[in-house]
Amino acid sequence: QVQLVESGGGLVQPGGSLRLSCVASGSIASIYNLGWYRQAPGNERELVASTTTGLTTNYYSDSVKGRFTISRDNAKNTVYLQMDNLKVEDTAVYLCYYNTWGRAPSWGPGTQVTVSS
Repeated sequence: QVQLVESGGGLVQPGGSLRLSCVASGSIASIYNLGWYRQAPGNERELVASTTTGLTTNYYSDSVKGRFTISRDNAKNTVYLQMDNLKVEDTAVYLCYYNTWGRAPSWGPGTQVTVSS
């Protein structure tokens, strides 16, 4: 089992930036994918960005490509999501997730990001 705790959400104006952090604890060695989903009210949960153990390329959804950057610090068991040029439509609960090889994802409790003027 892996436990995930997110931080860094908040209120920001359009065009602003935020950096989310997610600290993983527990069976860290079992993690295959580690990254971020988001869910806005009335919408399905959307995979935003992801890293894969052993790979150098990361995944980004089309809606955030070029604006968000995911990074992973294995020494700190932490994954970050740098979000720049934020838009109102980025408003959502952002959930850190992981999965092990061939398994469904598991999520942390989430952190709220609100983009509003």
